[in-house]
Amino acid sequence: MSAYLDHNASAPLLPRAREAMVAALALTGNPSSVHGPGRALRAVIDDARDKVAQAAGAEARQVVFTGSATEAITQAIAGGVKAFEIDRIVVCATDHAAALKAAEISGASVRVVGVDGDGIIDLGSLARHIETADRAKEKLLVAFAWVNNETGAVQPRGRIEAMVGPTPHILVIDAVQALGKRDLDFAASATDMMAISAHKIGGPAGVGALLVKGHADTVRLVPGGGQEQGRRGGTESAALIAGFGAACASFTEVFDAGHVTDLVARFEERLLAVVSDAVIFSRGADRNGTTVNFAVPGIRNTVAMMSLDLAGIAVSSGSACSSGKVGRSHVLSAMGVEPNLSECGLRVSFGWSSTEKDIDAFFAAFETVLSRHRRDGAAA
Repeated sequence: MSAYLDHNASAPLLPRAREAMVAALALTGNPSSVHGPGRALRAVIDDARDKVAQAAGAEARQVVFTGSATEAITQAIAGGVKAFEIDRIVVCATDHAAALKAAEISGASVRVVGVDGDGIIDLGSLARHIETADRAKEKLLVAFAWVNNETGAVQPRGRIEAMVGPTPHILVIDAVQALGKRDLDFAASATDMMAISAHKIGGPAGVGALLVKGHADTVRLVPGGGQEQGRRGGTESAALIAGFGAACASFTEVFDAGHVTDLVARFEERLLAVVSDAVIFSRGADRNGTTVNFAVPGIRNTVAMMSLDLAGIAVSSGSACSSGKVGRSHVLSAMGVEPNLSECGLRVSFGWSSTEKDIDAFFAAFETVLSRHRRDGAAA
């Protein structure tokens, strides 16, 4: 019995997304051409843009398609520094590597706000950064991931928007893990730019979007042609975009949040029943209801993942965006987790196709890991 428990890395492709992609691939032409075939492809993109906008609570004109959420985040941060003459960037210590790297290469001074033991941002520290910038008449770009991809911890978006929104500072949100699971409400929010991705909700990899408010329209993602309303040059991939739109339109039909949250609760209950000293990270925080990041002291994630993979169980040690690396997580380190425990961290993440059988399969395979650990411990 196998199980796919890595939805935070990439969700299985939804049937309707696949169908939309196949239909778009059957069309010939360039969506920027004015002839019939070109107009047909343009209609596919426009329809998908409407669907993505609806899912994100945005206006269609606010949606700029990109090659990935990483591209969107990078352009929002690095491009935002130039467009808004930003003096300092403020990021959260547990943000995705895409945001941390984008801040690093932006040319602006970077300040990192810490988190508590559950991974929730230190709002007092953020407030002090804003106050300091206001006194110095500097302009900030504040960036944070709304839902952490490794632990599922949910940052207090409303409170952060209340702090940044009334100021001249710029707010960028990584909403990749929130799309389809939280109300993004982009158009009515105080957020200036927001990044989302298709493959986290059952769309294809290779397409994302940056949601951009009108006053942030000077952020240009890729110079070149006039595609994406002049914001991002390059011929659009109508097939990938069609898949993104179809995923946005159908994800809520197949994703039962209550069912998935119940699966997470059952997994945690069973884990603690089997391993009394297991540690579940961010357990005291508001979490997205799809993710369990845990550690069994003494069982390194490298060992556990190898055994689970051989049994056909797909899990992760954290972010899937580290070139296949397994080891300590910068997220857990920022939360103050001791190195010897963070090296044991495993992430299971559920989604639209998850069932109780996945949990059964996991624990059937994990028993082998535990038995070996107990045997080695007894021998020592």
